[in-house]
Amino acid sequence: MSDVIDTPEPRDTLLIVDDEANILAALARLFRRDGYALLQATSGREALALLATHEVGVIITDQRMQDMSGVQLLATARERWPDSVRIILSGYTELSSVTDSVNQGAIYKFLTKPWDDKSLRDTVREAFQLHRVTRENTGLNAALREANAALTLWNRELEQRVAQKTREALRNLHVLRAAQEIVAHLPLAVFGIDCDGGLVMANRAAARLLPGSSARLGETADEILPTTLLTSELDVAGKGRGRLADGRGISFWRYPLGGASTSMGTVLVIEHVEPE
Repeated sequence: MSDVIDTPEPRDTLLIVDDEANILAALARLFRRDGYALLQATSGREALALLATHEVGVIITDQRMQDMSGVQLLATARERWPDSVRIILSGYTELSSVTDSVNQGAIYKFLTKPWDDKSLRDTVREAFQLHRVTRENTGLNAALREANAALTLWNRELEQRVAQKTREALRNLHVLRAAQEIVAHLPLAVFGIDCDGGLVMANRAAARLLPGSSARLGETADEILPTTLLTSELDVAGKGRGRLADGRGISFWRYPLGGASTSMGTVLVIEHVEPE
């Protein structure tokens, strides 16, 4: 029958499995002084039940038991709780038992009865050190997998965002080119002036009205356009009147940029020019 000693379960929990009650008692007395949480089972099935409800770091089991061998128990423990460190303590040293234990149960140590107390305690202490390292590595590997999964997701989202921004940029570029082509073919002369007063755009009609204006983009607008077009007062509709350098009268609209965009500057549209 299974027995749990020291109800508060500290970090290091030791499970002892043997179908002989006197062996269990002797081992419990030996390891109680080391401060482990001690779990005892008299069969493999009881041991598996304890393993399912407790976080066990080290398992010490006898090899020959009635319901299952120690090798079978440790093989199952390795499959279900791979971080546990597994030790066989047996009064039988036949080579087949040792070989089976290594191949099937992935044991840490195969020890014989009767045991040396100090040697057995040292072995269990080292086994717990191995368990802590193994558990830490398992945690680090899990954290690494989580981080890699998050990074993969982040990269996928980033790729999607970049693709979306690229599509938006291309769409905006197509719109801009279409708008530029429309403005270029307008029958009205259109001039664009930036916030520093530089001429940054002149469509075809503007180039015909003021030959050479397109070639002078980037220069100060008042060196190309009559100053009155840039400074004269406008009516309530934003319309004004003025004259070109050759004396021809014109009517025009002048609009400040920035109302519906982040652009800063002025658009000048010359609507009507008196005939020469």
